[in-house]
Amino acid sequence: METSEAYPMNGGDGLHGYAKNSTLQGRIIDVCKAVAKEAIVEKLDMGVLDSSETFIIADLGCSVGPNTFTAVENIIEAVKSKYQSKGLNSKIPEFQVFFNDHVSNDFNLLFSSLPQDQRYYAAGSPGSFHGRVFPKASLHIVHSSYALQWLSELPKEIVNKNCPAWNKGKVHYGNSGDQVIQAYKAQYETDMNKFLQARAQEVVCGGLMLLIFPFIPNGIHPSQSASHLSMDLVGYSLLDLAEKVLYMQGIVSEEKVDSFNLPLYATTPQEFEAVVERNGGFSIERMEILPRSEFVNGNCPNGHQIATHMRAGFEGMIKRHFGEDIIDELFDLYAKKADEILIPAMVKSAEQGVNLFVVLKRKA
Repeated sequence: METSEAYPMNGGDGLHGYAKNSTLQGRIIDVCKAVAKEAIVEKLDMGVLDSSETFIIADLGCSVGPNTFTAVENIIEAVKSKYQSKGLNSKIPEFQVFFNDHVSNDFNLLFSSLPQDQRYYAAGSPGSFHGRVFPKASLHIVHSSYALQWLSELPKEIVNKNCPAWNKGKVHYGNSGDQVIQAYKAQYETDMNKFLQARAQEVVCGGLMLLIFPFIPNGIHPSQSASHLSMDLVGYSLLDLAEKVLYMQGIVSEEKVDSFNLPLYATTPQEFEAVVERNGGFSIERMEILPRSEFVNGNCPNGHQIATHMRAGFEGMIKRHFGEDIIDELFDLYAKKADEILIPAMVKSAEQGVNLFVVLKRKA
C-alpha cells in the first residue's frame, strides 16, 4: 500500500462541512452526465460486459457526498443503456460500488447519507489512490472527480530555506519562480505515474476511467490563471494575519506562512497526455474542456460563498499548521479579497475552461 499525506475535506453535516459546500463540484458532474453516458456507450468494450455477473465501479477520492452518489448513479444508468443498446436487457448485472478515500475521510457521514433507493451494493475501500487499493483486474469503471489535483505530499524543496525552490512568502506556486513551479510539476508527474500504474493493474482490459480535474490551458503561465489566484488569496490572507502578531499572539507569523503550502497542482492537457503516454497502460479516448462551475447556471457566486467552499476543503490542513483560533477571521478576510480581487478576475476569464473531462481505456 502506498503511503500518502491525507488532506480530508471537512466531515460532518455542519455549516462548514464539505457535504454542504461542494455544489460547485456537483455542477460539473451534472454537466458531464451526457458526455459520460456517451463515452460509456461508445467506448466500453463488449468483452467487459460479458466478463462478470457483477459490474464493479470505484469512485476514487469520494469524500463525503452527495456528489459521489450522483456520479455513481450516472454511470450505472449509462452502463444499463449500453446493455439495452445491444439487446442484452436480460443480462444487466448487479452493481457493486466501492467508495475510496483516505482512512481519515468521514465514512460514517458518507454511508449514513447513502440514497435509500440505491441500485447497487455499497462498500468502503480506504487508502491512498496513489497506490494499489483493489485486486488485479477487478474494476470495470473507475471514476474520480476533483481529486487528482491533490498531491501525495508537498515537494520537499519548497520548504527548504537552502533550496532555490524555497517558496518564501507564498502558499502555492501560481506566482512563484520557475524552480517552485517545476518542483510542483515533478511531484505531480510522480504521483500520476503511481496512480496510473496502480489502475493499470486494477482495471480490466477494455475497462474505462472517467476523470474530472482542474487544469490550465497549454501555454498559459500559472500566474495568469484565476484558479491559481484563488489559492494565492489564502496566502495573502494569512500574511495579513501575520501582521497582527500582537493581536494573534504570534499564532500566525511570516515564518509559519513560509512553511505552509497547498498540495495541489493543476496540470495542462499536454502534461497529462505525456504522463499517460509514458505509462502505456491506457489510451485517451476522449478529452473535453468543461465550463467554469461557477458560471454553469449563469450566476457568479459572491466572496462569502467562495470562501465557504475553500474552507470546506482547506480548513483541516490550516488548523493542523496554525491551530483553529484563526479560522473564522482568516476566511472572513478571504471572502473580502475574493469580492475585491478574485471575482473580477473570474468574470474576466469566464469563457476560459478550467476543468477537464477525460476518458481513459485500459489497453489489452
